[in-house]
Amino acid sequence: MELNKKIKQAIDNTEVILDPVELISSHSSTTVRYYMLTVPMYLQFEGRSKDSETVVREGKITWQKPKLLTPSYMLRVEGFSEEARRALEMLASEDDDLAMVLYRLKLAKDSEKMDIVSESLNSVLDRIIDDINKRGEKHTAIIKGVDEFWDVSLSKFTQELMTKSAYLSQLPDMLERSAIGMSSKGFPVVTRDNAGIPIAAIKEIELLFKLFEKGEIRPSKLKGELDRWGVFEQYQDRFLGFFKKN
Repeated sequence: MELNKKIKQAIDNTEVILDPVELISSHSSTTVRYYMLTVPMYLQFEGRSKDSETVVREGKITWQKPKLLTPSYMLRVEGFSEEARRALEMLASEDDDLAMVLYRLKLAKDSEKMDIVSESLNSVLDRIIDDINKRGEKHTAIIKGVDEFWDVSLSKFTQELMTKSAYLSQLPDMLERSAIGMSSKGFPVVTRDNAGIPIAAIKEIELLFKLFEKGEIRPSKLKGELDRWGVFEQYQDRFLGFFKKN
């Protein structure tokens, strides 16, 4: 079977048994503990029942605080493929204020572990759910994945959690804070103040200015953020004024 077909099959056969009680936070970083349960692929070659053993993988994923962006901002960030850049250019040409949410995540390698348990997957599942309920954990997930492509199964979970968080947590929160509004076409767009500066960027820019004035970050970091938002002109006098004073 072709690799792409195998990956699609792995995605189709992945099931999120238990979602975290709480979604990705709009205000701070979020760490989710996951249990990945799979039936060992070698059982079929050994002629043993799929209920004889279960692979249990544990790990943690940490999301940084989600960041509200625009297509133009994304175009000024390095690392995108040519195809991705074309897509962003198309979005920017349609509506440069289109609201986009960037999620940065990191897998905690030091927290990863794997055990092979001589029990059926359902028995292991029941025991883990019971333990989670007893501990009252709010940021734990259980995924039933495909052993050969368990990392693909994990990717499906992360994508689904980010999508759900965007629509049920981040966007409603940003609407409430007036960081975004809705366009005439019904799409979320960033809101701007009278000077044309995105509301979502103001707080972050002010924080960077404070760090810059204290000497805790290099001028290039502040300048880069102003450029990515396309607002350097509005802050130019303030930025250059620091060097005149010093």
